[in-house]
Amino acid sequence: MVPETEVASAWTFEDLCLWVYCLVDEIWPKIAWRDQRPGPAPACSDAELVTMALVSECSGWDQETDAISRWLQHRDLFPHQPSRTRFNRRRRALQGAINELRRLVLAVLDLALDQQCVLDSLPIPVIGFHLVPGANRADWQASEARFGRVPSKKCTIFGYKLYLLVTLSGVILDFVLAPANVGELQAGVELLEAHTDLLTLGDKAFISQTVATRLWEENRIELLTLPRRNAQQQVSPAVRRLINGARQVVETVNSQLTEQFRIEINHAQSFWGLTARLHTKLAAHTLCLYLNRLLSKPDVLQIKHLAFPI
Repeated sequence: MVPETEVASAWTFEDLCLWVYCLVDEIWPKIAWRDQRPGPAPACSDAELVTMALVSECSGWDQETDAISRWLQHRDLFPHQPSRTRFNRRRRALQGAINELRRLVLAVLDLALDQQCVLDSLPIPVIGFHLVPGANRADWQASEARFGRVPSKKCTIFGYKLYLLVTLSGVILDFVLAPANVGELQAGVELLEAHTDLLTLGDKAFISQTVATRLWEENRIELLTLPRRNAQQQVSPAVRRLINGARQVVETVNSQLTEQFRIEINHAQSFWGLTARLHTKLAAHTLCLYLNRLLSKPDVLQIKHLAFPI
């Protein structure tokens, strides 16, 4: 069960572990039957391992060697800890369940009902650009990793782009991972087509009257973008303020994913390792917002204090 006692003003790392574990353990029975594996149950349960993975991402422990060494200092919380290789292998196997956990949390998070959203993307390089010429990238290319331009950073990457659908309160509703050379409009449409009845704000990369019309007719999604400066028809000041305010929210979310969750730094050696990390990071971000909601925090996007208590 989720702790019912009032949280002390001095939030601690142990509080984070307790709350995350209780939330995961409460939801896990709805997921576990889909992920049954042969053999005896491990000493470290799936709920415990997923909690360790989520808290690790919240804390910026994005390398398994770092995470496992830090967890050794907390055997009082998790006495049965897997080895690094077993931790990595089990997390990869559980990534679908971790993503389903994120979906189930969204289902009970009232802020996820917001029908006003922002469409944006983040670069996910898998090999440092200066290392690409001498690297063995055949496996990554087989998983559709490609060279692509990132206009916002004025650079080229080898890897993917992560497209996010974020509510105006900062909740990540959905995402799609696309090769870096796929056009932003194409990837954004793929993400939006899975939804209905949304007002979606996008930047200039998503300008297309044809696409906007089709999304409205088929999905009842209004795609609203700021026109280019040389366009004859401009939006009203009120709409411009709405879009600019939404941009501030999504930039906050992107900053959290980049700085606290280190989403743009890849330590995976395979595509499945990469997706396991992405699923865990995005689930951890959603869980942090849900925790702040349960704790009645006025600003749910203030999540750093959960992993780094003062």
